[in-house]
Amino acid sequence: MSEKKERPLVSPKTQVLFDKKAKVEAGGGPERRAAQKASGKLGARERIDLLVDDDSFEEIDALVETRATDFGLDKKYMAADGVITGFARINGRPVCLYAQDFTVVGGSLGLAHAMKICKAMDMAITAGVPVIGLCDSGGARIQEGVESLGGYAEIFYRNVDASGYVPQISAILGPCAGGAVYSPALTDFIFMVEGTSHMFITGPDVVKAATGETCDFETLGGADTHSRLSGVCHFTAGSEHDCFRQIRELLDFLPQNCREKPKSVMPSDDSKRESDVLERVGELESKKAYKIHEVIWEIADGHRFFEVQKGFARNLVAGFIRLDGESIGVVANNPQVLSGALDIDASEKGARFINFCDSFNIPLLTLVDVPGYWPGLEQEHGGIIRRGAKLLYSFCRATVPKVTVVLRKAYGGAYDVMSSKHIRGDMNFAWPCAEIAVMGPQGAVNILYKAELKAARDPEKLRSELVQQYVDKFASPFQAAKRGYIDEIIEARKTRPKVIRAFNFLKGKKVERLPKKHGNIPL
Repeated sequence: MSEKKERPLVSPKTQVLFDKKAKVEAGGGPERRAAQKASGKLGARERIDLLVDDDSFEEIDALVETRATDFGLDKKYMAADGVITGFARINGRPVCLYAQDFTVVGGSLGLAHAMKICKAMDMAITAGVPVIGLCDSGGARIQEGVESLGGYAEIFYRNVDASGYVPQISAILGPCAGGAVYSPALTDFIFMVEGTSHMFITGPDVVKAATGETCDFETLGGADTHSRLSGVCHFTAGSEHDCFRQIRELLDFLPQNCREKPKSVMPSDDSKRESDVLERVGELESKKAYKIHEVIWEIADGHRFFEVQKGFARNLVAGFIRLDGESIGVVANNPQVLSGALDIDASEKGARFINFCDSFNIPLLTLVDVPGYWPGLEQEHGGIIRRGAKLLYSFCRATVPKVTVVLRKAYGGAYDVMSSKHIRGDMNFAWPCAEIAVMGPQGAVNILYKAELKAARDPEKLRSELVQQYVDKFASPFQAAKRGYIDEIIEARKTRPKVIRAFNFLKGKKVERLPKKHGNIPL
């Protein structure tokens, strides 16, 4: 039986350090930690341990305390002032992070709490690494008054300063209300956990008092609401463990900062692989719906696709794949929803994703099957002209390598918008079945040959003949290819190898923009 190792003797001053650290690590105490667990949530330190690589977290500012004394704050001990900050590694890559501790005065934000977060963000900017916030807070610390509001504003300023410079990720792991929602909203990606995450400007009681509407936390600001209806949330998870797994997966597609490119991985798939599935999709009738994910899976390495905002604006699909080991952003129309037409939500979803990819040197693959913009009073009154222009603006502004494949339909202004050659798509391919025209053949014939159809003995037969003539003369991809708007018409089965070769060729792309402060996107 081996002898038990005794702890080496330490100096009194070192013992003081040990005692202070133990007090900080105890958080809000055993009762509050038990309450946190009973509510289905992990502790702040548990979350950090699960997210980062083993034994990689280095805490900073553990001994920071509030200077506020009003309302009895000078008589309370608030471990780490309710937030744990530091740096660590995720999949071997350095990151900065903070985790709010709900067991310490509800994770409320006072000035010292805010400045700890600000220091972590400043470190991330200086070191050029991603910053991750694990949010679980009751909001502003009322006892500190305007200082807590000032603390929030300091964080907001840094969110904007870091935007497009280092990736910013927020995980909502509890309540997030009032001013606290704006920092996550300014970050690049928001994760929420079903059942325990909530985001809202005003809570259910205030909503009822102000408007008379009755709602609960989940309906007002739960994960389903924000992932499906508002689009605030980019990823949902069934548990906190699943949330941290997804964050680690997302980071694998991203660079450390805007000066770097995403890390390549060893190719896991044959770069020359052809697809019978794509061939069958290309043979479908033009009005036949199909799941665009099947096309993306067939093109991607290992048939893997990491989708962003899966439940929101499902007529446009966006996310990350790898092609020959390289990180690629995908934007694709989805014929299963609204026939793949563009509407307000889809335009804003696509614009946001494109802006992110362009900021961080992630090439863009655009898969086009779009009948146009979705019509109707709701869309027009909701501002489809202004808000739909965001997608156009983002594609035009993006300078990363852009490869476009017209799968079937590309009609009207939506053809232009979806990374066409005219707005500087670098390589534009089309399948032989593609239709590229001002509008669909049926609608065009009804307008162009209205008198002839009205006078015809057999209008349906004439319409059928005229539709085919229109397709052959105006909607065929060969017409666009004749004018150089399509670089190559490719066999559907060979889409993956063609796209990979195009991106490999474009790796050295450089674009000089007009010297100016910045453009004015139609917000």
